[in-house]
Amino acid sequence: MIYDTATPYVAAYVLLRRANTLAFVLRSHTGYMDGMYGLPSGKVEKNETFRAAAVREAREEIGVEIDPQVLQPALTMHRAGESGSSWVDVYFSVPTWQGEPSNAEPDKHGELAWLAVDDLPANIVPSVRAGLQAMARGEFYSEFAWPTS
Repeated sequence: MIYDTATPYVAAYVLLRRANTLAFVLRSHTGYMDGMYGLPSGKVEKNETFRAAAVREAREEIGVEIDPQVLQPALTMHRAGESGSSWVDVYFSVPTWQGEPSNAEPDKHGELAWLAVDDLPANIVPSVRAGLQAMARGEFYSEFAWPTS
């Protein structure tokens, strides 16, 4: 029997908190979700662990250093992407980091902003908003944008 197995893309996200705010980057000049706030995140590269990807993306996007051992799994989201793609999004809470978060990729982000979790603006990447809502409900797994039967 031949199986048609899923080959999803994988992305790692970091949740840096200060009081009741989270660090967001405003997407710009990327061609995808420009003008929307997203969490520092990115694709997991070949032969890279989810934790290593989260650490790398935090360094690249917001200029902070994170000890991979402090990352706390917060949510796994299985997301239907565009053109039939499938994504596994792994969110990590980051209790401590070194350095002051800043916009380390001004060619891809308009700004770094600390946004109040309970008063987010309308222009949040929809899957990120759904992920934050799932975490607020105490969920550790969620699904996003899959067609309903």
